[in-house]
Amino acid sequence: MLHLKNLAARTFAFAVCAFLLAAPAAAATDKNPVAGASPAQLDDATCLSCHQSGSARIEISDGDDERALAHVDPAKLDKSVHAKQQCVSCHTDIVDAKANHAKAAGVAKPDCISCHEQLWDDARKTGVDKTRPRLGIVVDNIVAYRNSFHARPDADNPDQPKALCHQCHATHEFAVPPQGGPARDQWRLTIPQTCGAQCHEDQLEEFEESAHGKLVMGKGDPRGAICTDCHTAHEVVGASSDPFKLKNVEACGGCHKDKLKSYRDTYHGQVHKLGFTYTAKCSNCHGSHGILGVNEPDSKIHPDNRLKTCQSCHNGKKDGLPLATEGFLSFGPHANSHDFEKYPQMWITTKFMVGLLIAVFTFFWLHCLLWYYREWQERKARKTETRIHAEAALGPYAGKHFVRFAWGWRVAHLLFALITMTLVLTGTTVMFANSSWAPVVAGALGGPKVLGLIHRIAAACFVGIFMIHFIYVMQKLLRDRNFRWFGPDSLVPNWKDFTDCWNMFKWFLGKGPRPQFDRWTYFEKFDYWAVFWGVNIIGWSGLMLAFPHVTAKYLPGWIFNVATLVHGEEAFLAAVFLFTVHFFNNHFRPDKLPPPDVVMFTGTQSIDEFRHEHPAQYQRLVESGEIEKYLVDAPSRQMHIGSVILGLTLITAGLVLLVLVTTGFFKI
Repeated sequence: MLHLKNLAARTFAFAVCAFLLAAPAAAATDKNPVAGASPAQLDDATCLSCHQSGSARIEISDGDDERALAHVDPAKLDKSVHAKQQCVSCHTDIVDAKANHAKAAGVAKPDCISCHEQLWDDARKTGVDKTRPRLGIVVDNIVAYRNSFHARPDADNPDQPKALCHQCHATHEFAVPPQGGPARDQWRLTIPQTCGAQCHEDQLEEFEESAHGKLVMGKGDPRGAICTDCHTAHEVVGASSDPFKLKNVEACGGCHKDKLKSYRDTYHGQVHKLGFTYTAKCSNCHGSHGILGVNEPDSKIHPDNRLKTCQSCHNGKKDGLPLATEGFLSFGPHANSHDFEKYPQMWITTKFMVGLLIAVFTFFWLHCLLWYYREWQERKARKTETRIHAEAALGPYAGKHFVRFAWGWRVAHLLFALITMTLVLTGTTVMFANSSWAPVVAGALGGPKVLGLIHRIAAACFVGIFMIHFIYVMQKLLRDRNFRWFGPDSLVPNWKDFTDCWNMFKWFLGKGPRPQFDRWTYFEKFDYWAVFWGVNIIGWSGLMLAFPHVTAKYLPGWIFNVATLVHGEEAFLAAVFLFTVHFFNNHFRPDKLPPPDVVMFTGTQSIDEFRHEHPAQYQRLVESGEIEKYLVDAPSRQMHIGSVILGLTLITAGLVLLVLVTTGFFKI
């Protein structure tokens, strides 16, 4: 009791002293409100006497309404980034300590943006910007904010932006904890309320019921996605804009990396990676704020709802997309080639295609390397007989040219070359959308839709020429009753081809003489029949993808995954084979240097070259006396020069495509 009495007495004495000391100041203030207290006399303690937590409620007029001022918690202020700032450092317009403060004339209200820009300018002028880099980060955020959706005028109050700094940051208490610590995790959990409670109530309500919301707001798990993960913090843009759509997929992929990778393997993801947003994105299938798991009855990807989700785009109206049917349901938008249990068709197909690529490239690249080595060694030893001018040995045939290809073959070859390069360029641009060059090519050619149109036209032309060639050859062969299907003039593989191949490898290794080839070599027959294989594999898979509504009517949806894989891998095989093995065999062997070999453009080759390349046919024609039927004068100089220019042009284009395909394969 005595203690309480002493305490009361001391409190009373302190109050009396405070009153006596304050009276002169109050009198001076009454005479001159503005001069009564300058900003230098307003310290934090004076401000906090009214504005700290626990003080009486303070309301100010805000138009026609009264708005309560937020109180300041000194404990939180001391931990914030503004802890060392004085109140009047920001509130420069306040000049007294009275209620309803008098404001200095011509002084702006506190403004985060102008303050931080001034701080950064001062830091750069004084040379301390290197030691205070965060000031520069804030200015970068200001630039992003000014271009953001939040900086636009508010519809209800056009004089103000949609969101101000203090609405998100609570300026008196602002302190973003460093990344990687528990404080940062706890801070993340507050962001949905910051965004939702003030402005986005409907989205917050939907988010709370979502898979992300249940994780963040239900379980308090900071690993769940929050507003700023998808919308960013300062450069918030409209969700319907292309920049947002492009970045939003990347934002989802930041957590769901395996799903992003598999999405990129689909046409939807490839077009999106090229910088176009008209194909399905994460939000089209999963929703945005109300994302639910696949087993949730209300989920957009629940089996009962999936067809409706597909039909939101594939509705028979939008962009000419045909109506999605039941077959679409088994399409795997995230199918991969390593999960046999879930995607057995993809696993098996991938193993087959990888095996095919390894087998073909291993055999033929080894074939090329050994051939190059052998011819180069013989050239060094001066044993090669390529392009010799042995007029004495050739007798009356010296100086003549041998007609190897009729004009129809040459025209078909040129068209095939041009169309194939077009198909490779347009197809691999989409296939390797992750590469640095693909978006540039896509933009230059008018976008994926134009690429698709060009690709389909070129494919139709390719198939058309192939069918014309096939019908022409077959009707000609069927009319010729003397034609031997396995004879020397036939392109059908025979036992001699296997023998020649074996003897060729023996020659590579110096274990035997070079084989005596007849009209067609085994590697030329492979080139020829590879077109038949490619047209069927690439053609049928391409048709399935070009007409999905027809495909899905008769086949399950997973066929789209398999067709996409087969179409792309076989096209990759064809392109790399043509621009490496085919180019080497016909243009880059030591015997062929310098390129190009123009026989496919002029239709003829010198008799000595023909005798070297196809000695068995040469001998057979000489013995039968038929060789003179195939001998002509050498092409004119103009014809030769034109053929060289054309050949070099096509070779250059092919090598450029090879570089693009290779860099695309390695995602460079």
